[in-house]
Amino acid sequence: MPDASSGASFTVRNLRWLALSLLVLVLDLWTKSLASSELVYARPVEILPMLNFTLLHNTGAAFSFLSDAGGWQRWFFTAVSAIVSVVLVVWLGRLQPREKWLALSLALILGGAVGNLYDRVTLGYVVDFISVHYNNWYFPAFNIADSAITAGAAVMLLDMFFGEHDGKQ
Repeated sequence: MPDASSGASFTVRNLRWLALSLLVLVLDLWTKSLASSELVYARPVEILPMLNFTLLHNTGAAFSFLSDAGGWQRWFFTAVSAIVSVVLVVWLGRLQPREKWLALSLALILGGAVGNLYDRVTLGYVVDFISVHYNNWYFPAFNIADSAITAGAAVMLLDMFFGEHDGKQ
């Protein structure tokens, strides 16, 4: 068992979490590629009455935060995403087999973070295309990576509040 001072130590059992991250990454990049090739920028395509696919380019962070900051935010968010991704990989490697919910949450967050990191590095923006709305209210557009990050954060919160934690490390 790795201790707190050791680096990431992946066993065959917890490599599956990296495989889940890779699956999220592949699904995210594939759907963004489809959106970029099949959709016209900023032209909504109705899928359901409350769901459109609308190709948008987000140069900011979540909810387009700092999208109009002049360009420096690309490298800031790239650096933050890269650092967070490394931390998540190390954290995943240090988890105990009983920490399945935490591992699931970290794997989802890692896959999403790397998906958006890839866009930022290669394109200079993140491809968003899922648009949920009701009447004239529109939730900010998002993508599969954003969905995985949100789901991972929700699982982490549920694990924190309702998971069985015996204090053993």
